[in-house]
Amino acid sequence: MTLRYSTDIVIFGGGVAGLWVLNAVRSAGYQAILFEKGSLGGGQTLASQGIIHGGLKYALQGALSSAAQAIADMPSRWRACLDGSGELDLRGTRVLSDHYYMWSSASLRSKLKTFLGSKSLRGRVEAVAPDSYPPFFQNACVRGSLYQLPDFVVDSESLVETLASKQKGAIFCLPDSGVSFETSDQQGDRVAVFTHRGRSISLSAKRFIFTAGEGNESLIKAARLSTAKTQTRPLNMVYLKQRDLPQLYVHCIGDTFSLTPRLTVTSHQDVKGETVWYLGGEIAESGVGKSEAEQITAAKYAISKAFPWLDCSSAEWRCFMINRAEANINNNHRPDDAYFLRDKNMIVAWPTKLTLTPALAERILQNLIADKISPSTEAGDWISNAGFELARLGDSHWNLEESA
Repeated sequence: MTLRYSTDIVIFGGGVAGLWVLNAVRSAGYQAILFEKGSLGGGQTLASQGIIHGGLKYALQGALSSAAQAIADMPSRWRACLDGSGELDLRGTRVLSDHYYMWSSASLRSKLKTFLGSKSLRGRVEAVAPDSYPPFFQNACVRGSLYQLPDFVVDSESLVETLASKQKGAIFCLPDSGVSFETSDQQGDRVAVFTHRGRSISLSAKRFIFTAGEGNESLIKAARLSTAKTQTRPLNMVYLKQRDLPQLYVHCIGDTFSLTPRLTVTSHQDVKGETVWYLGGEIAESGVGKSEAEQITAAKYAISKAFPWLDCSSAEWRCFMINRAEANINNNHRPDDAYFLRDKNMIVAWPTKLTLTPALAERILQNLIADKISPSTEAGDWISNAGFELARLGDSHWNLEESA
């Protein structure tokens, strides 16, 4: 016997994109649920550095690119949500730093790149006078230039927790058997089919939305969608722990002509309250294919070159691989903005960047309205009968290591 249920919207993928979309559509009156295969945020979201940025890295070539323009207004949009006046109420999310810095060494190319980036952002980047440097940079033994950016950093774990806490009872573990999709009518609309606790469950929806990051690829195959294509770009992220590390949030602009900052440093705390420096940027991109020992050696060198006055001799170093999943458009190019594609009653979506998540949710809502998808007038009470288990929150990599 097959149990048959229906709802307005079913979302697959419980990172920040899926959770944000879930909050947005339920706030708009839609009956919606979300399934997560692993832990909430346990993929790209909790591997991100939590930077909500306005496009500096895209402006380093000296021109305000389409990617920089798409992202320029995102910090103010996020800030409105964080103070409770935006499209979602994110009060309770921890902000790790209210602003971000950009540090360049004294080399000519590095200074030039920093100058071009700041000019391209039309005054939104402020030069910091040496007598106003934060304590860490006041101790610098090398000359350089420091700029303050309008970007800021959120704690990804608290962001996931805040988004999930508002939708208790609507966020579930995907059954171990996974999900398949069957065509339900002559228009090509699909239904989701699960096997759970020995029972077959058929779930129909006005829209199925895939926001599973790297997991979108398997969902696309399961739904037999021919128009949606995905790709991944790997990173080899590094973090280090050491007693008394200062709180630091900075892009370090290298002396090459790469458009990616040599180092992007954010500071976090592990479960023991110890400071963790998390390193992204060019070091993570160029580290793909390196062994753990090779990548840590490269990271140590990069830190020593950027901050020669800092003693990291007692630090513990770790690295891990993470894939950035994105839409594949125009022969392996990625979109400059949040992106989704609809095929019948299926939507495949990628925010492209954490920062662009609000734009993704807004566009999906606009598409629902344009397609005349209206919220159901009656709330369904079937979900409690289906017996799906509630999804659990994920952990940052440095906390997973402590619990291993």
